Amino acid sequence: MKPANSLLSSYGTTVFEVMSRLAIEHKAINLGQGFPDDRGPDPVLEQAAQALYSPPNQYPPMMGVPELRQAVAAHNKRFYGLEVDWQKEVMVSTGATEGLAACFLALIEPGDEVVVIEPLYDCYLPMIRRAGGIPRPVRLTPPEWGLNLDELEAAFSERTKLIVVNDPQNPASKVYTRAELEAIADLCRKFDAYAVCDEAYEHLAFDGREHVSMMTLPGMRDRCVRIGSAGKTFSLTGWKVGYLTAPETLLGPISKAHQFLVFTTAPNLQRAVAFGLGQPDDYFDGLRADMQARRDRLTAGLTSIGLAPVTCQGTYFLFVDVDRYLKDGETDEGFCRRLVTECGVAAVPVSAFYLDPLSAPRNYIRFCFAKQDAVLDGAVERLDAYLKA
Repeated sequence: MKPANSLLSSYGTTVFEVMSRLAIEHKAINLGQGFPDDRGPDPVLEQAAQALYSPPNQYPPMMGVPELRQAVAAHNKRFYGLEVDWQKEVMVSTGATEGLAACFLALIEPGDEVVVIEPLYDCYLPMIRRAGGIPRPVRLTPPEWGLNLDELEAAFSERTKLIVVNDPQNPASKVYTRAELEAIADLCRKFDAYAVCDEAYEHLAFDGREHVSMMTLPGMRDRCVRIGSAGKTFSLTGWKVGYLTAPETLLGPISKAHQFLVFTTAPNLQRAVAFGLGQPDDYFDGLRADMQARRDRLTAGLTSIGLAPVTCQGTYFLFVDVDRYLKDGETDEGFCRRLVTECGVAAVPVSAFYLDPLSAPRNYIRFCFAKQDAVLDGAVERLDAYLKA
Protein backbone atom coordinates (compact mmCIF):
# COMPACT_ATOMS: atom_id res chain seq x y z
CA MET A 1 0.00 0.00 0.00
CA LYS A 2 1.24 3.51 -0.77
CA PRO A 3 1.91 5.56 2.38
CA ALA A 4 -0.28 8.41 3.58
CA ASN A 5 1.08 11.92 3.91
CA SER A 6 4.32 11.55 5.83
CA LEU A 7 4.10 14.87 7.67
CA LEU A 8 0.65 14.43 9.17
CA SER A 9 1.25 10.71 9.78
CA SER A 10 4.28 11.60 11.88
CA TYR A 11 2.08 13.23 14.53
CA GLY A 12 0.78 10.93 17.22
CA THR A 13 -2.42 11.24 19.19
CA THR A 14 -2.49 14.60 20.96
CA VAL A 15 -1.68 14.65 24.65
CA PHE A 16 -5.12 16.17 25.27
CA GLU A 17 -6.81 13.12 23.81
CA VAL A 18 -4.50 10.75 25.70
CA MET A 19 -5.19 12.41 29.03
CA SER A 20 -8.91 12.68 28.36
CA ARG A 21 -9.11 8.96 27.57
CA LEU A 22 -7.22 8.17 30.76
CA ALA A 23 -9.54 10.47 32.68
CA ILE A 24 -12.58 8.58 31.43
CA GLU A 25 -10.95 5.21 32.10
CA HIS A 26 -10.01 6.13 35.67
CA LYS A 27 -13.08 8.28 36.42
CA ALA A 28 -10.78 11.24 37.02
CA ILE A 29 -11.68 14.92 37.35
CA ASN A 30 -10.59 16.29 33.98
CA LEU A 31 -8.79 19.62 34.30
CA GLY A 32 -6.67 18.80 31.28
CA GLN A 33 -8.67 19.55 28.15
CA GLY A 34 -9.54 23.21 27.76
CA PHE A 35 -13.28 23.66 27.73
CA PRO A 36 -15.82 25.10 30.18
CA ASP A 37 -18.37 22.84 31.83
CA ASP A 38 -21.10 25.51 31.67
CA ARG A 39 -23.90 25.25 29.12
CA GLY A 40 -23.38 28.79 27.87
CA PRO A 41 -25.49 31.96 28.17
CA ASP A 42 -29.22 31.23 27.94
CA PRO A 43 -30.11 34.21 25.70
CA VAL A 44 -27.60 33.05 23.07
CA LEU A 45 -28.82 29.45 23.30
CA GLU A 46 -32.40 30.62 22.87
CA GLN A 47 -31.47 32.57 19.77
CA ALA A 48 -29.82 29.48 18.27
CA ALA A 49 -32.93 27.40 18.97
CA GLN A 50 -35.28 29.98 17.47
CA ALA A 51 -33.06 30.45 14.41
CA LEU A 52 -33.15 26.70 13.78
CA TYR A 53 -36.86 26.99 13.04
CA SER A 54 -36.48 30.16 10.99
CA PRO A 55 -35.53 29.32 7.41
CA PRO A 56 -33.25 29.14 5.61
CA ASN A 57 -31.36 26.16 7.00
CA GLN A 58 -29.56 25.49 3.74
CA TYR A 59 -26.09 26.66 2.73
CA PRO A 60 -25.55 30.19 4.03
CA PRO A 61 -23.21 32.55 2.17
CA MET A 62 -19.64 31.28 2.06
CA MET A 63 -18.34 34.43 3.78
CA GLY A 64 -20.92 34.12 6.57
CA VAL A 65 -24.43 35.43 7.15
CA PRO A 66 -24.67 39.22 6.89
CA GLU A 67 -25.97 39.55 10.47
CA LEU A 68 -22.83 38.02 11.94
CA ARG A 69 -20.40 39.82 9.66
CA GLN A 70 -22.05 43.11 10.56
CA ALA A 71 -21.91 42.19 14.25
CA VAL A 72 -18.18 41.38 13.99
CA ALA A 73 -17.54 44.77 12.37
CA ALA A 74 -19.51 46.48 15.14
CA HIS A 75 -17.59 44.47 17.78
CA ASN A 76 -14.30 45.68 16.28
CA LYS A 77 -15.49 49.27 16.46
CA ARG A 78 -16.92 48.92 19.97
CA PHE A 79 -13.92 47.32 21.66
CA TYR A 80 -10.96 48.45 19.53
CA GLY A 81 -12.07 51.54 17.64
CA LEU A 82 -11.49 49.79 14.30
CA GLU A 83 -13.48 50.88 11.26
CA VAL A 84 -14.23 47.68 9.35
CA ASP A 85 -16.09 47.12 6.07
CA TRP A 86 -18.17 44.05 6.90
CA GLN A 87 -18.67 43.18 3.23
CA LYS A 88 -15.00 43.22 2.28
CA GLU A 89 -13.09 42.66 5.54
CA VAL A 90 -15.02 40.09 7.61
CA MET A 91 -15.38 36.33 7.14
CA VAL A 92 -16.94 33.63 9.31
CA SER A 93 -15.02 30.38 9.83
CA THR A 94 -15.94 27.02 11.32
CA GLY A 95 -14.11 27.75 14.53
CA ALA A 96 -10.97 29.81 14.99
CA THR A 97 -8.86 26.75 14.14
CA GLU A 98 -10.33 26.47 10.64
CA GLY A 99 -9.75 30.19 10.24
CA LEU A 100 -6.10 29.68 11.13
CA ALA A 101 -5.80 26.84 8.62
CA ALA A 102 -7.29 29.04 5.90
CA CYS A 103 -4.78 31.79 6.76
CA PHE A 104 -1.78 29.47 6.59
CA LEU A 105 -2.87 27.82 3.34
CA ALA A 106 -3.62 31.18 1.74
CA LEU A 107 -0.57 33.17 2.85
CA ILE A 108 2.31 30.67 3.06
CA GLU A 109 4.33 29.54 0.06
CA PRO A 110 6.62 26.50 0.44
CA GLY A 111 9.86 27.63 2.03
CA ASP A 112 8.41 30.70 3.75
CA GLU A 113 9.45 31.14 7.35
CA VAL A 114 6.87 31.61 10.09
CA VAL A 115 7.76 32.99 13.52
CA VAL A 116 5.92 31.25 16.35
CA ILE A 117 6.09 31.90 20.07
CA GLU A 118 6.19 28.81 22.27
CA PRO A 119 4.63 27.29 24.28
CA LEU A 120 2.01 27.28 21.58
CA TYR A 121 -1.41 25.95 20.65
CA ASP A 122 -0.70 22.50 19.29
CA CYS A 123 -2.43 22.89 15.91
CA TYR A 124 -0.10 25.64 14.68
CA LEU A 125 2.88 23.48 13.78
CA PRO A 126 1.22 20.76 11.67
CA MET A 127 -0.85 23.32 9.77
CA ILE A 128 2.12 25.60 9.09
CA ARG A 129 4.31 22.71 8.00
CA ARG A 130 1.59 21.20 5.80
CA ALA A 131 1.27 24.57 4.07
CA GLY A 132 5.02 24.41 3.37
CA GLY A 133 6.10 26.88 6.03
CA ILE A 134 9.23 26.59 8.18
CA PRO A 135 8.59 27.41 11.87
CA ARG A 136 11.06 29.71 13.59
CA PRO A 137 10.37 29.48 17.33
CA VAL A 138 10.89 32.08 20.02
CA ARG A 139 10.64 30.63 23.50
CA LEU A 140 8.84 31.95 26.55
CA THR A 141 9.83 30.34 29.83
CA PRO A 142 7.76 30.19 33.01
CA PRO A 143 7.24 31.64 35.50
CA GLU A 144 7.97 35.13 34.11
CA TRP A 145 6.90 34.52 30.47
CA GLY A 146 9.00 37.48 29.34
CA LEU A 147 9.45 38.00 25.61
CA ASN A 148 13.15 38.29 24.78
CA LEU A 149 13.21 40.97 22.10
CA ASP A 150 16.72 40.07 20.91
CA GLU A 151 15.67 36.47 20.33
CA LEU A 152 12.51 37.68 18.66
CA GLU A 153 14.44 39.83 16.20
CA ALA A 154 16.89 36.99 15.51
CA ALA A 155 13.95 34.81 14.42
CA PHE A 156 13.00 37.27 11.65
CA SER A 157 14.69 37.36 8.26
CA GLU A 158 13.99 38.33 4.67
CA ARG A 159 12.33 34.91 4.31
CA THR A 160 9.79 35.62 7.09
CA LYS A 161 6.26 35.62 5.69
CA LEU A 162 4.34 36.02 8.92
CA ILE A 163 4.31 35.74 12.70
CA VAL A 164 1.56 34.06 14.70
CA VAL A 165 0.59 36.15 17.72
CA ASN A 166 -1.70 34.40 20.20
CA ASP A 167 -2.85 37.00 22.72
CA PRO A 168 -3.95 36.24 25.41
CA GLN A 169 -1.73 33.24 24.87
CA ASN A 170 -2.85 29.63 25.11
CA PRO A 171 -1.31 27.86 26.94
CA ALA A 172 1.05 30.32 28.63
CA SER A 173 -1.80 32.46 30.03
CA LYS A 174 0.24 35.52 29.06
CA VAL A 175 -1.24 38.88 28.07
CA TYR A 176 1.23 40.78 25.92
CA THR A 177 2.09 44.31 26.92
CA ARG A 178 1.66 47.16 24.45
CA ALA A 179 5.46 47.52 24.36
CA GLU A 180 5.90 43.86 23.39
CA LEU A 181 3.29 44.13 20.66
CA GLU A 182 4.85 47.33 19.34
CA ALA A 183 8.20 45.51 19.12
CA ILE A 184 6.53 42.74 17.10
CA ALA A 185 4.87 45.34 14.87
CA ASP A 186 8.23 47.06 14.27
CA LEU A 187 9.69 43.78 13.03
CA CYS A 188 6.69 43.07 10.81
CA ARG A 189 7.15 46.44 9.14
CA LYS A 190 10.94 46.06 8.93
CA PHE A 191 10.77 42.63 7.27
CA ASP A 192 7.52 43.18 5.35
CA ALA A 193 5.77 40.38 7.24
CA TYR A 194 2.14 39.72 8.17
CA ALA A 195 0.74 39.04 11.63
CA VAL A 196 -1.87 36.33 12.06
CA CYS A 197 -3.41 37.26 15.40
CA ASP A 198 -5.20 34.48 17.26
CA GLU A 199 -7.29 36.50 19.72
CA ALA A 200 -9.69 33.75 20.76
CA TYR A 201 -9.37 34.74 24.44
CA GLU A 202 -9.70 38.48 23.78
CA HIS A 203 -12.27 38.96 26.58
CA LEU A 204 -10.29 36.99 29.17
CA ALA A 205 -7.49 39.33 30.29
CA PHE A 206 -7.38 39.56 34.09
CA ASP A 207 -6.46 41.96 36.89
CA GLY A 208 -7.17 45.08 34.85
CA ARG A 209 -4.80 44.14 32.04
CA GLU A 210 -5.67 45.58 28.64
CA HIS A 211 -5.95 43.33 25.62
CA VAL A 212 -4.40 45.33 22.79
CA SER A 213 -5.29 44.11 19.32
CA MET A 214 -2.24 44.33 17.04
CA MET A 215 -4.46 45.59 14.25
CA THR A 216 -4.82 48.87 16.15
CA LEU A 217 -1.08 49.61 16.14
CA PRO A 218 0.46 52.06 13.64
CA GLY A 219 1.12 50.51 10.25
CA MET A 220 -0.51 47.17 11.13
CA ARG A 221 -4.07 47.65 9.86
CA ASP A 222 -3.11 46.23 6.43
CA ARG A 223 -0.73 43.58 7.79
CA CYS A 224 -2.98 41.84 10.32
CA VAL A 225 -5.53 39.09 10.31
CA ARG A 226 -7.55 39.19 13.55
CA ILE A 227 -9.28 35.95 14.57
CA GLY A 228 -12.00 35.74 17.22
CA SER A 229 -13.85 32.78 18.69
CA ALA A 230 -17.48 32.48 19.75
CA GLY A 231 -16.51 29.24 21.50
CA LYS A 232 -14.31 31.12 23.96
CA THR A 233 -16.39 34.31 24.22
CA PHE A 234 -19.64 32.46 24.94
CA SER A 235 -18.29 29.22 26.49
CA LEU A 236 -19.70 27.24 23.56
CA THR A 237 -16.63 25.46 22.21
CA GLY A 238 -18.71 22.80 20.45
CA TRP A 239 -20.37 25.34 18.20
CA LYS A 240 -17.17 25.99 16.21
CA VAL A 241 -17.91 29.54 15.08
CA GLY A 242 -14.94 31.83 14.44
CA TYR A 243 -14.62 35.15 12.68
CA LEU A 244 -11.80 36.83 10.81
CA THR A 245 -11.14 40.52 10.25
CA ALA A 246 -8.53 41.40 7.64
CA PRO A 247 -7.85 43.88 4.84
CA GLU A 248 -9.47 42.93 1.56
CA THR A 249 -6.07 42.12 0.01
CA LEU A 250 -5.54 39.36 2.58
CA LEU A 251 -9.11 38.23 3.11
CA GLY A 252 -9.51 37.52 -0.61
CA PRO A 253 -7.03 34.60 -0.75
CA ILE A 254 -8.00 33.48 2.77
CA SER A 255 -11.65 33.17 1.73
CA LYS A 256 -10.60 31.07 -1.27
CA ALA A 257 -8.83 28.64 1.03
CA HIS A 258 -11.84 28.65 3.36
CA GLN A 259 -14.27 27.76 0.57
CA PHE A 260 -12.33 24.58 -0.16
CA LEU A 261 -11.99 23.57 3.51
CA VAL A 262 -15.52 23.77 4.91
CA PHE A 263 -17.26 26.33 2.66
CA THR A 264 -19.59 27.51 5.40
CA THR A 265 -20.86 27.23 8.98
CA ALA A 266 -24.24 26.34 10.55
CA PRO A 267 -26.55 29.32 9.87
CA ASN A 268 -28.56 29.18 13.11
CA LEU A 269 -25.34 29.26 15.16
CA GLN A 270 -24.05 32.20 13.15
CA ARG A 271 -27.23 34.19 13.80
CA ALA A 272 -27.08 33.37 17.51
CA VAL A 273 -23.46 34.52 17.73
CA ALA A 274 -24.42 37.76 15.98
CA PHE A 275 -26.95 38.32 18.75
CA GLY A 276 -24.33 37.43 21.38
CA LEU A 277 -21.75 39.93 20.12
CA GLY A 278 -24.31 42.65 20.67
CA GLN A 279 -24.74 41.88 24.36
CA PRO A 280 -24.24 44.77 26.81
CA ASP A 281 -20.94 45.35 28.57
CA ASP A 282 -22.29 43.54 31.63
CA TYR A 283 -22.00 40.24 29.78
CA PHE A 284 -18.36 40.65 28.74
CA ASP A 285 -17.36 42.11 32.10
CA GLY A 286 -19.17 39.27 33.86
CA LEU A 287 -17.42 36.61 31.77
CA ARG A 288 -14.02 38.05 32.68
CA ALA A 289 -14.90 38.44 36.37
CA ASP A 290 -16.29 34.91 36.58
CA MET A 291 -13.22 33.31 35.02
CA GLN A 292 -10.92 35.42 37.16
CA ALA A 293 -12.77 34.24 40.28
CA ARG A 294 -12.36 30.62 39.19
CA ARG A 295 -8.65 31.24 38.58
CA ASP A 296 -8.33 32.69 42.07
CA ARG A 297 -10.23 29.79 43.61
CA LEU A 298 -8.02 27.12 42.03
CA THR A 299 -4.84 29.13 42.69
CA ALA A 300 -5.70 29.49 46.37
CA GLY A 301 -6.60 25.83 46.68
CA LEU A 302 -3.43 24.57 45.04
CA THR A 303 -1.26 26.97 47.03
CA SER A 304 -2.85 25.80 50.28
CA ILE A 305 -1.73 22.21 49.65
CA GLY A 306 1.85 23.12 48.77
CA LEU A 307 1.76 23.40 44.98
CA ALA A 308 3.18 26.45 43.19
CA PRO A 309 0.87 27.99 40.58
CA VAL A 310 2.35 30.44 38.06
CA THR A 311 0.65 33.82 37.66
CA CYS A 312 -2.15 33.52 35.11
CA GLN A 313 -2.69 36.79 33.23
CA GLY A 314 -5.47 35.60 30.91
CA THR A 315 -7.25 32.64 29.18
CA TYR A 316 -8.51 29.86 31.46
CA PHE A 317 -5.35 27.88 32.03
CA LEU A 318 -3.13 27.70 35.09
CA PHE A 319 0.47 26.45 35.05
CA VAL A 320 1.78 24.77 38.19
CA ASP A 321 5.38 24.03 39.19
CA VAL A 322 5.50 20.42 40.43
CA ASP A 323 9.28 20.06 40.66
CA ARG A 324 9.26 19.05 44.34
CA TYR A 325 6.88 16.15 43.60
CA LEU A 326 8.70 14.63 40.63
CA LYS A 327 10.33 11.26 41.21
CA ASP A 328 13.91 10.68 40.07
CA GLY A 329 14.01 10.94 36.28
CA GLU A 330 10.28 11.58 36.04
CA THR A 331 9.06 14.00 33.36
CA ASP A 332 6.02 16.24 33.37
CA GLU A 333 4.22 13.73 31.16
CA GLY A 334 5.05 10.89 33.53
CA PHE A 335 3.79 12.94 36.47
CA CYS A 336 0.52 13.70 34.63
CA ARG A 337 0.00 10.02 33.86
CA ARG A 338 0.59 9.21 37.50
CA LEU A 339 -1.86 11.91 38.60
CA VAL A 340 -4.67 10.72 36.39
CA THR A 341 -4.25 7.02 37.17
CA GLU A 342 -3.40 7.18 40.88
CA CYS A 343 -4.90 10.48 42.05
CA GLY A 344 -7.91 10.78 39.78
CA VAL A 345 -7.10 14.27 38.44
CA ALA A 346 -6.18 14.93 34.82
CA ALA A 347 -3.72 17.66 33.80
CA VAL A 348 -1.59 18.30 30.72
CA PRO A 349 2.24 18.28 30.57
CA VAL A 350 3.60 21.66 29.50
CA SER A 351 6.44 20.22 27.41
CA ALA A 352 3.81 19.11 24.85
CA PHE A 353 3.43 22.75 23.80
CA TYR A 354 7.05 23.19 22.64
CA LEU A 355 8.66 22.28 19.32
CA ASP A 356 11.31 20.25 21.12
CA PRO A 357 9.74 18.66 24.22
CA LEU A 358 13.12 17.28 25.34
CA SER A 359 14.58 20.77 25.80
CA ALA A 360 11.36 22.30 27.14
CA PRO A 361 10.68 22.90 30.84
CA ARG A 362 9.77 19.52 32.36
CA ASN A 363 8.56 20.54 35.81
CA TYR A 364 5.28 22.28 34.88
CA ILE A 365 1.79 20.96 34.30
CA ARG A 366 -1.34 22.81 33.15
CA PHE A 367 -4.84 22.82 34.62
CA CYS A 368 -7.98 24.28 33.04
CA PHE A 369 -10.00 26.22 35.61
CA ALA A 370 -13.10 26.92 33.46
CA LYS A 371 -15.05 24.50 35.66
CA GLN A 372 -17.72 24.61 38.34
CA ASP A 373 -16.55 25.43 41.87
CA ALA A 374 -17.40 21.95 43.10
CA VAL A 375 -15.23 20.41 40.38
CA LEU A 376 -12.26 22.65 41.21
CA ASP A 377 -12.65 21.97 44.94
CA GLY A 378 -12.93 18.24 44.31
CA ALA A 379 -9.71 18.26 42.31
CA VAL A 380 -7.87 20.10 45.08
CA GLU A 381 -9.15 17.61 47.68
CA ARG A 382 -7.93 14.65 45.62
CA LEU A 383 -4.56 16.28 45.00
CA ASP A 384 -4.17 17.09 48.68
CA ALA A 385 -4.86 13.52 49.77
CA TYR A 386 -2.61 12.06 47.09
CA LEU A 387 0.37 14.35 47.66
CA LYS A 388 0.20 13.86 51.42
CA ALA A 389 0.22 10.12 50.94
